[in-house]
Amino acid sequence: MGVEDKREHLKEAPFSFQIMKNQSVVISYNHKVIKTINGKEAAKFINKIENEEGNIQLLLAKLTGNFKRGNEWLSKEHPKQQ
Repeated sequence: MGVEDKREHLKEAPFSFQIMKNQSVVISYNHKVIKTINGKEAAKFINKIENEEGNIQLLLAKLTGNFKRGNEWLSKEHPKQQ
């Protein structure tokens, strides 16, 4: 069963990944490294990619979790800071 991006938030493809020689996977968001996965988790991800199961951007987003929560409003221009 594939994974769908029902709200189409990931059309722009902000996530990317690179499989390293040691079979770990480095995940980036807008060209900034945000997570590295190893072992069984990396093997499972590589298998899904090779079998093209679901939307790759959505798979990457789910692997990274809510990495942006909590710090994106620290900007002086944000309404909560005024």
